[in-house]
Amino acid sequence: MGPGADESRGAAEVAPPPFVRVAPSLFLGNARAARATELLACAGVTLCVNVSRQQPGPRAPGVTELRVPVFDDPAEDLLAYLEPTCAAMEAEVRAGGACLVYCKNGRSRSAAVCTAYLMRHQGLSLTRAFQMVKSARPVAEPNAGFWSQLQKYEEALQAQSFLPREP
Repeated sequence: MGPGADESRGAAEVAPPPFVRVAPSLFLGNARAARATELLACAGVTLCVNVSRQQPGPRAPGVTELRVPVFDDPAEDLLAYLEPTCAAMEAEVRAGGACLVYCKNGRSRSAAVCTAYLMRHQGLSLTRAFQMVKSARPVAEPNAGFWSQLQKYEEALQAQSFLPREP
């Protein structure tokens, strides 16, 4: 074994995992996560929410894909997709499955969707939901447009009594 082999193995150990657990049946990651077939199987992932227009879908057997076709652009209307996406994710979890939400870098789009899911189906405020996402994946940082849409979503959930109003 030459010096190149050691270097490549060391680099593999340094690389972060393609996805992390945010909640018992909720995972967040980057586009590599959809190709990590064995890891998806070990995690029990049955639904991949692909929050992108260009990233490939999962190739794992028994894993379905839900595509949310938005770019990581503050002007994109992510809000329109939040309720149906969160409903599909919750249906999957209630059926005994688990969800992986991913985008290219696992930073903005997918983090926003995970935050919305925690608000809608775990009753967390935007602040608490995002803290949970950020603690699981420190690079999480929805762009300014998505953040303002999450604030609107929180207001809508409060108006529908899905979320308590913050004091």
